[in-house]
Amino acid sequence: MRITIDSPGGSARVELAGRFDANEVAEFRACVEGLVRTDATVTIDLEQVVFIDSTALAELIRLNKQATGAGGSLVLSRPSPPVRVILEITQLDMVFTITSGEAGDGP
Repeated sequence: MRITIDSPGGSARVELAGRFDANEVAEFRACVEGLVRTDATVTIDLEQVVFIDSTALAELIRLNKQATGAGGSLVLSRPSPPVRVILEITQLDMVFTITSGEAGDGP
């Protein structure tokens, strides 16, 4: 998986590409750990993620709890069709803030 981070100002944007699975969670955690701060929005762009497994979903849930616990927020942006299906099947689309990434589409 490729991880690209852009952190202008008080927010951070993390773009993921490839498979987001158990093999990638440790690297993902190491990359995003320092991005969660008070009043910060961390946006995870999932447009180029072709596969996501339960371990990766658990990591996103952990990150969401950490962000909200710190007074910030986590946004999932542009989930690819396979990722969106998994989020809907698991009903995690009700847990996360999900945006299409278009102008005026939330955080």
